[in-house]
Amino acid sequence: MAAALAPALAPALSSPQDRWFTSSDGVRLHYLEAATAQPGQPTLVFIPGWTMPAWIWSAQIEHFAREHRVLAFDPRGQGRSSLPATGYDYGRRALDIAQLLKAAGAQDVVLVGWSLGVLECLQYMNDSGRVAGAPTIRGLVLVDNSVGEGEPPQGGASTFLPRLRKKRRETVQAFVKSMFKKPQPKAWLDELTEAALRTPLPAAVALLSQGTPREFWRETLYSLDMPVLYAYTPRLRKQGELAAARKASIEIQVFAESGHALFVDDAAAFNTALAGFLSRLPAPVAR
Repeated sequence: MAAALAPALAPALSSPQDRWFTSSDGVRLHYLEAATAQPGQPTLVFIPGWTMPAWIWSAQIEHFAREHRVLAFDPRGQGRSSLPATGYDYGRRALDIAQLLKAAGAQDVVLVGWSLGVLECLQYMNDSGRVAGAPTIRGLVLVDNSVGEGEPPQGGASTFLPRLRKKRRETVQAFVKSMFKKPQPKAWLDELTEAALRTPLPAAVALLSQGTPREFWRETLYSLDMPVLYAYTPRLRKQGELAAARKASIEIQVFAESGHALFVDDAAAFNTALAGFLSRLPAPVAR
């Protein structure tokens, strides 16, 4: 995990360990693991966004590994995972999450997804009933992506892919910079950019070209029977308010002064919100 400490991160209690497993279609996938698990505490599983590495969750790994087992995933084509030519769709990526949980022996899980990871976690929740031996998901945390409620957020999505194809490095550099409202060290941003560029261009494009109807995400979210924390920046405020009004088990929190990577921009506030959510989870059901 070479660089990979987030800005302003205190020295780690112990370094996260590199772990690997092989998916059912033969892809070698990587995740980080750290743990000082306490009885009754769920395993936290962090899923990053588009082209991002597992180590972007460093501040959360450091904070929560004091009491929890923590896993941070490098999805296929990202971080230190292999770069296969195929599998860059929600269904396969959700199956990769299922196989991560199985390989790690994770039980009583809180799943935390950011950006594209929000949709992959929702796809996993939709599909998990068909996965034999799937662990209990005690809670779901969705970080700064649309959940298909209300009007879609406005942005430069229609021009992003043409720019990505034409001037990839410049586009990715600008994207990485745009994820933060607060100053971050240049060397750290450069490393994050290089990590994002590791994803093959066809894979990066495929991940953003899937076309699932927005209604699928909304209905999947409302079908869940566990607590959900929806943390977002102001562009998603209306979606959050509508979701919380429709279903009492959905908690919401807006990070008004943070960028898209709000768990980096305001790690302390995000960690506090996540810790509070964890403290309110129902006790695990005896097996």
